[in-house]
Amino acid sequence: MKGRLKHYADWGISSVFTKNNKRVSLLRYWTTRYLITLCIGLIVIAIISAVWIRHTTLENRLKIMTLMSEEVADRFIDISEGRPVQNGDVPGLLSERGRYMDLEKDPYMYIVDVNGRILTSNRSNERIFARFPAAILTNEEQVQKLQLTDSGEDFYIVKTPIQSEAISYGWVVFIELEDNLTEVDQEYTLLGVMIISLALLGWAAIYFLSRRLSNPIKDVAFAAKQVKEGDYNIHLPSNINEQEVYELVHSFQEMSARLQKLESLRTELLAGVTHELKTPVTSISGLLQAINDDVVTGEDAKEFLTLSLKETAKMKKMVEDLLAFNTFAANSIPVAKEEYHINELIREFTHDWEIVQEDQRVTLTREYLSEDAVVSVDKIRLQQVLTNLLNNARQAIEDHGQIHVAVKKDQDNVHIQIQDTGSGIPLEEQKLIFERFYRGEGKKYKVRGLGLGLPFSKMIANALGGDLELTESSAAGTTFTISLPKYTVLNEEQ
Repeated sequence: MKGRLKHYADWGISSVFTKNNKRVSLLRYWTTRYLITLCIGLIVIAIISAVWIRHTTLENRLKIMTLMSEEVADRFIDISEGRPVQNGDVPGLLSERGRYMDLEKDPYMYIVDVNGRILTSNRSNERIFARFPAAILTNEEQVQKLQLTDSGEDFYIVKTPIQSEAISYGWVVFIELEDNLTEVDQEYTLLGVMIISLALLGWAAIYFLSRRLSNPIKDVAFAAKQVKEGDYNIHLPSNINEQEVYELVHSFQEMSARLQKLESLRTELLAGVTHELKTPVTSISGLLQAINDDVVTGEDAKEFLTLSLKETAKMKKMVEDLLAFNTFAANSIPVAKEEYHINELIREFTHDWEIVQEDQRVTLTREYLSEDAVVSVDKIRLQQVLTNLLNNARQAIEDHGQIHVAVKKDQDNVHIQIQDTGSGIPLEEQKLIFERFYRGEGKKYKVRGLGLGLPFSKMIANALGGDLELTESSAAGTTFTISLPKYTVLNEEQ
C-alpha cells in the first residue's frame, strides 16, 4: 500500500514541468509557450499584412495616376501651331494632384510634345528629365518602372498621349518615386496598434484560461503531497465546468477516500491477524505455566497438554496458511496441470469433504454435466479452492441448511457453482471479501482465521487460468463461481 501511495503522490506532483533540472510552474509553462506562439503568429501576420498593404497601395496609386494623366490629356484638346494648348482656364490643372493619392507632395507632372520637349510642368525647378528619351515615350507600356542612375532609387512613369482626330500632339507624363507611392504611415500605425492590441488581448485570455486550468491541478498536486505524508483529509474544489479537469479532481478525491479506507482497514486487519496469532500463544503459555507450577497434576495435566497441542496445531495451521499465501503471491509455487474429467473431480472432492464433516445439519447436493468436459488443472490446488468454499458455506449456515454444487459450461469455460442457504454477505462487505486479511464483521467473532482463504483461492484460480467470483449474495444465501477454461467435450452420458 505504501508503494501505491508513493505512486499516486508522484503522479500528482508531476503537474510541474522540468527542463534541465529546473522546475517550471504549469501556469508559467503554458502561458509562456502560448504567448510565444501567439507573438510569432502575429508577427508573421503583420509582415504579410504590411507587404499586402504596400503592394495594394502601390497598385491603387498607379491606377489613380493613370486616371489623372488621362483626365489631364483630355483637357488639351485645342491645337495651335501643332502644339497642345489648354482648353480654357481650369484652376488646379497642374497642381493639387497629390491630395487625390493621399501624398504629401504632388507627383511630378509634365506636358511634352512629340519630340520629348517639356512644354510645361508643375515643378519647373525640379525636372528629372531635361528632355524625355524617345524610348520612354514610344514604349507601349503606359506604366513603366525605371531607376535613377545617380541615387539608384526606383520610380514609376505613367504617360498618356494627347490626341485629336487620331493625331498625337504630345504626352501627359506623371513621375513619382516608388518610396513615395508606397508610403502608408497611417496604415502601418493602425496595423501596429491592431497587432499589439491582439497580442495583449491574447496574452490576457491565455493567462486567465491557463490559470483556470492550472489551479485545480495545483490543488491536486498539493493534495498528493498531503497523501504522501499520510494526511487523507484533503479538500478540492467541486465547482469545475471542464469535464476532464472535473474527472481528474473527482477521481483523485475518490482515490484518496479509498486509500484512507484501505489504510484504516489495513491497520484493523493487522490488529486482527496479531490477535489471531496471539490468542493460541497466550492459551498455550497459560496451560503450560499451570502445569509447570503444579497447579494441575495427573489427568488434569494431561488434559492441559492435550489442549496445548490443539492450540499449537491451530497456530501452526495459521502460520502455514500465511507462508503458503506469501509464497503463492510471489509466484514461487509452480502449478502442475493435468487433464481431468470435471465430473469425476467434483464427485471425488465433494465426497472427501462430506466424509470428514461431523456436523450433520448441512445437506450437500450435486449437479453434474450431462456431457462431461475435460479441463487442465492442478488437482490438489483445485481441491484446495473447492474445500475452502465448502467450509465457508458451512460456516455461513447457522442452523440447518443446504449446500448445492453445480457444474455448468458454456462455449469456452466450465463453471463450478457453490451455493449455500446461509445468511449472506452484507452489501458493504462484498467488494472487500477478496482483500487479504479481511474478515467480515459477522465472521471475525465466530470463526478463527487470518482472512486469507478467499484471496488465496482466487490466486489459485487465476494461476489455473480461470477465476473465482462472488456471483450473488443475499439473505437467501450466497453463490461463488469457479471458472476454468474448457479443453474438450466428451459425447457420453454420465
